[in-house]
Amino acid sequence: MDLRQFRYFVAVAEERHFGRAAQRLSMTQPPLSQQIRALEASLGAPLFVRTNRSVELTAVGRQLLPEVRRILADADALPALAQGLAHGEVGTLSLGFVSTADYGILPPLLREFGERYPRVRLQLLEATSDVQVEALMDGRIDAGLFIPPVPARYANELSYLPIVREPLMLALPAGRHSDIGPEDDAPPAGSHGQPGAPVSLVDFADEPLVIFPRRVAPAFYDIIMGCYAALGLTPRVGQEAIQMQTIVSLVSAGMGVALVPQSLCHLRRTGVTYRALRETSALIETGLLWRTAEVTPVLEGFLETARGVAHTPPGATLSS
Repeated sequence: MDLRQFRYFVAVAEERHFGRAAQRLSMTQPPLSQQIRALEASLGAPLFVRTNRSVELTAVGRQLLPEVRRILADADALPALAQGLAHGEVGTLSLGFVSTADYGILPPLLREFGERYPRVRLQLLEATSDVQVEALMDGRIDAGLFIPPVPARYANELSYLPIVREPLMLALPAGRHSDIGPEDDAPPAGSHGQPGAPVSLVDFADEPLVIFPRRVAPAFYDIIMGCYAALGLTPRVGQEAIQMQTIVSLVSAGMGVALVPQSLCHLRRTGVTYRALRETSALIETGLLWRTAEVTPVLEGFLETARGVAHTPPGATLSS
């Protein structure tokens, strides 16, 4: 049983005549009849009822015909599929991303990649940087939008492409700090302008700090703590949360203040205002992490898209 026999079966089924089917297939009738009998023997069921005047499909043959047509159509599509896979135009990409990327680099990156490779299916996983590293090493994702550094023990197994650096902003509970100026001057949705006049972190040193646990993103955590230390301040940690959306929600509830990447200004949460910092030039970097030895054509296309779409907010520095 092979594809050739399936094609013979379809021809006879459509022509209802061995002679006409043989002519259509550019062959003689005896070998066609032999191949049909061989197919029936392989399947263990008759496909045709033969008389001197006609050839009719059996009940098995009628039910089998659409399935055989589907198999042949799939087989005919294989060369194009193979070419698409080889060029990264078809396939699946599993991508992890930190929550901050959802408000910055992720949407334009996915939009551009989707336009370039519409037949690639994306599987998205929102996860912290530490979870992404584990998922990469376990093969559960192909790449991740990640906040460095790369763990030293995986330095030889993982590759990292820095994409964007952005400044930190201070997220404040709206209505609690009338002395810092208007609270309704945040940029409109989609804007990348600085919301409101810059403020001094010193003025908010006594406010509880809402932050994530250090194990989630140690470099990010240390940068935030470094902003305080550079001013001789020791923050009073109030609440901890893993996701940035939760941190902003806690700020809106009046639980404290938070230092967040500038892209979080796109998270327009009622009860929160964002302000630039006067003293610090600290930047938070986000980049793409993947397994060095497993760059598929689909992933290569995603890497090329990431290099071209990297977004730089005002005051940020784009890595090359």
